[in-house]
Amino acid sequence: MPAQLLLNLFIAFLWMTLMDEDELRFTTFFAGFLVGIGIIFFMHRFLGTQFYLRRMYSTIKLIFLFISELTQSSIIVLKQILSPRLKIKPGIFKYETVLDSDVEVTMLSLLLTLTPGSVVMEVSPEGNVLYIHAMDVEQSKDALLSQLGNFEKAIMEVTR
Repeated sequence: MPAQLLLNLFIAFLWMTLMDEDELRFTTFFAGFLVGIGIIFFMHRFLGTQFYLRRMYSTIKLIFLFISELTQSSIIVLKQILSPRLKIKPGIFKYETVLDSDVEVTMLSLLLTLTPGSVVMEVSPEGNVLYIHAMDVEQSKDALLSQLGNFEKAIMEVTR
């Protein structure tokens, strides 16, 4: 991905110099950047990697997914805290992930820990099993499992 971005910037600067204008303009650079995107899009299969804008789109999508899940879980935790009677049953459950690499499992663990109401307590030595503490296992386990599935799909889009 960094190589494609650097190549795109090089094409944009080359475009600026070949346009032979008296002064440097952002519009000329931007036009060259768009031409570079087109060139790299048609040539990315020869570079042997995925097109870099697709990965950037997946990263932005993961960020928005995290913000959405953070907001939803914060509202759930806020409702539980502000209720007159605290009727929660905390617990620990095991979750087997489909993610392979250490980076992917770490990202999943951090994203889940940053959302309120759940904490990844331990990761198995193989890296495919997470032990998760949830604030209310009976009510929020299904929501947490769907949240984990959404995070896994988004992480796989970014890293693979």
